Amino acid sequence: MEHVEQINGPMDKRTSYRDAEESDPEHPESQSTLDVSCNPAPTATNGDNESEMSQKQTADGDVGAQKCIGDDCDDEIIETTRLLPAADGEKHEMENSSSNGTTSPGLTGKNIAHVQPNNHRRSDEPTELSFEKFPENHEEKLKRIKIENALDDPKTTLEVWQQFAKSEYGLINDDLRRKIWPLLVGVDPQQVDPAPSLEELNNHPEYNQVVLDVNRSLKRFPPGIPYEQRVALQDQLTVLILRVIIKYPHLKYYQGYHDVAITFLLVVGEEVAFHVMEILSTNHLVECMQETMEPTQRRLMFIYPLVRRENAALCSYLERSTVGTLFALPWYLTWFGHSLNSYRSVVRLYDYFLATDFLLPIYVTSAIVIYRQNEIFQEDCDMASLHCLLSQLPEDLPFEYLLKSAENLYRKYPPRVIEKDVETMIAKEKQQRLNEEREREYRKLYGKKPPPISNSIIGRFLPHLQLSRRSVFVTTAFSILVGFCAYYYRAHYIPMAAVR
Repeated sequence: MEHVEQINGPMDKRTSYRDAEESDPEHPESQSTLDVSCNPAPTATNGDNESEMSQKQTADGDVGAQKCIGDDCDDEIIETTRLLPAADGEKHEMENSSSNGTTSPGLTGKNIAHVQPNNHRRSDEPTELSFEKFPENHEEKLKRIKIENALDDPKTTLEVWQQFAKSEYGLINDDLRRKIWPLLVGVDPQQVDPAPSLEELNNHPEYNQVVLDVNRSLKRFPPGIPYEQRVALQDQLTVLILRVIIKYPHLKYYQGYHDVAITFLLVVGEEVAFHVMEILSTNHLVECMQETMEPTQRRLMFIYPLVRRENAALCSYLERSTVGTLFALPWYLTWFGHSLNSYRSVVRLYDYFLATDFLLPIYVTSAIVIYRQNEIFQEDCDMASLHCLLSQLPEDLPFEYLLKSAENLYRKYPPRVIEKDVETMIAKEKQQRLNEEREREYRKLYGKKPPPISNSIIGRFLPHLQLSRRSVFVTTAFSILVGFCAYYYRAHYIPMAAVR
């Protein structure tokens, strides 16, 4: 098992995933904090631009060092604690990503998912959200009628709304979600606070960062809306986020928070969305909004015990590749809102997550990994290959099946069981770090690899005593000799002394 740092990254800094469009050469500071790229090797021109960008960022002193991973430095991880503030009025042009669909063959004919490779888009770059509408099928129509009847009944309980949200097809449409999402989190839409103006909040320390992220979220808005309406929605999103972090100053804004907020803004409106987000921020998302990312990284470690309990071979394959859990970070931070192209899939997942335990996004992540096991085994067992595969969610994931699988995982392996597995993992990794530190110190002193740790009684009582095979043999032989002499003395000399 790799170290916690190797799996999840260093824990002494607050890190977040990269959430930007393709970088604007005129505004390199608009880049985000963590970049994991699965693009082909850049051309000479692109490489020069990226090099200049990196030099400028490093000179400014607000971003961390870049590290290339993979043979051709295809995967790039940029880790830092904060972004540079965005200049007032800064705008970023967006480019629509394109993709060509191919089918990934399965080994057994099942658990096959369609992968949409895209060589022009990073794995964590926000894609243009599809708002395509589909006609209701017969089952959806029947469920919609049941939900409408329940809305007319003032005696409908929270458990009924939760069951509607969890069961197949979720809450059907946004008109019903606008009424039921607030009920799922205990918000009364009739008793909401009016939103302040943006000018009242622009002095907050996080203002520039929030505006920067909101400006990069254009592709998450419905297409074809007038420019004035789009600007108004962006201002509402900025106000929504700032209201939460101003009311709860102990909570720290993270990149990806705006992906969650924009979904609620589009469905329930600005004023209700604030009350929904403040409840989620102090409950479901509270671990993501701490001073460091350590609580989030620890939660992501739940993935491996869950996968191991269902498919030990798959877990071992992932561990050997050292792919870690970084691929799942944007899924967990944004409830998949940043990584999916289909608005319909996003709101369906939000139906489910609002009605279930806050850890269900982790169980859904594990269910997706298990579902894609055939694709994983067909990839090379190295970090770059598997990260690129896993970080790109297929377009046609069967989410109804995956939600049922996640619920089964939750019943079979509740969080208290997985928590013990994670503690065991951390203990093993800590011991491995101690062993490696011991080996480094020994090499410095003696210039060679230390002998293996002894499991003998002497080794347990004297762990720092370096025992070679020869010393163990001599010690054992001497102990046997002393024991024999003691026995001989007791058998022959003590009886004679008693007779005298």
